[in-house]
Amino acid sequence: MGQQIAVTAKPSPRPGLMRFEANRNLTGMGHEVFRTVDDAIGPRPAAALARNLLSTGEVDAVHIYGNMITVDLSKGHDGSGLTEVVRDLYQYWKPGMELPVFEDVAAEAAAGGDAGGGAADAGGATGPEAEYLRLVPALLVERSRAAMAKWKASH
Repeated sequence: MGQQIAVTAKPSPRPGLMRFEANRNLTGMGHEVFRTVDDAIGPRPAAALARNLLSTGEVDAVHIYGNMITVDLSKGHDGSGLTEVVRDLYQYWKPGMELPVFEDVAAEAAAGGDAGGGAADAGGATGPEAEYLRLVPALLVERSRAAMAKWKASH
């Protein structure tokens, strides 16, 4: 799941710098600089990528402008493996990982009690249906039910 980013490592005339060109824009028209993991706040793609790069321990700073990523390498590191970090930014599933299934979420909620008031909010529904109704906004549930009824009527 998730789509890999096409990344090209570009040579830099300055030692200790690596540049990457991605096939998608990460910042819009703004420059973003990250010197620590704490600087990379929020779910924005640039912040997520900076967190991933800085957490490798091989990077001192990250500058992102549009689709260009400039990495200031820590002393003694050559940046090997950083291309994969950039490429896998949007890849949420990798071979060998166990995918969570809805029944697991419902079982965890049942084991933890009804702290969120799920069944009461679900109009008397119990089990996985109550968890579904608790997690999905009512407008989407209604749209889904209407679409299913329309589909069943025509098939």
